[in-house]
Amino acid sequence: MNTKKIIALTAALVMGAAALTGCGEPKQTDTAGDTSLQKVQEQGYFTLGLDADFAPMGFTEEDGTIVGFDIDLANAVAEKMGVNVEVKPIDWDSKSMELSTGKIDVIWNGFSITDERRQEVLFSNPYLSTKQSIIVKAGSDINTKADLAGKKIALQDGSTSEDALKADAATYESIGDANISRFKENSQVLMEVDAGRADAAVIDEVFVRYYLTKENLLDKFTVLEEGFDEEDYAVGGRIGDNALIDAINTALDECKAEGITSEISTKWFGEDLIK
Repeated sequence: MNTKKIIALTAALVMGAAALTGCGEPKQTDTAGDTSLQKVQEQGYFTLGLDADFAPMGFTEEDGTIVGFDIDLANAVAEKMGVNVEVKPIDWDSKSMELSTGKIDVIWNGFSITDERRQEVLFSNPYLSTKQSIIVKAGSDINTKADLAGKKIALQDGSTSEDALKADAATYESIGDANISRFKENSQVLMEVDAGRADAAVIDEVFVRYYLTKENLLDKFTVLEEGFDEEDYAVGGRIGDNALIDAINTALDECKAEGITSEISTKWFGEDLIK
């Protein structure tokens, strides 16, 4: 995983029409008694929690440096806010606890908005859209979701891959929960398919397209045309930290207006996917 320019993602990866636009006028939020932004300003940084194995959003290079689309975007936003970014790898399955206990200030790592997560997290405006894809070994007889019936499936624990699968009740029930294996990292998920211990994987489109290209594995795996519903990425903050999230939204809008997000997109995806 490195910062080399990657070929454009396929048309299956599309950007939400509202990416980085703030979805209209900024929301008016009550920040009375909210010291979240003041705290960040006083300490001079916000702590960003991430799964450091989720390329190209945020991942660890061989020299130990954490890089990625979200890291570049967070640094650009922080510069607009007049602060720095402290990057902290976390156990993705414990992300909500890391946030609520104050060990991190935001979750920023291809973090998908879901109704369930809204109960625990204050989301920024969405800035990118993706979907959950189905990946099989090249030559597999699995071509559609219907072919997953009774098959062994691998996915990342604590990710929206499982949420997307369960939301498709017919497919989920045809597989059976006993046939689903959960792993800490997306790279492990792909290894299970490669080793034949899983027949297919449900995995984030933005990760798998980048990873297969970077690792020269496009000839070993097939990404099915049929996948699961599209979802939006956003920054996740603590419930009540409206001042901090409002400042992040404002900075995101400024970065888009100045073309900074377009430059970051071109660097990581090979083209300007920010519309």
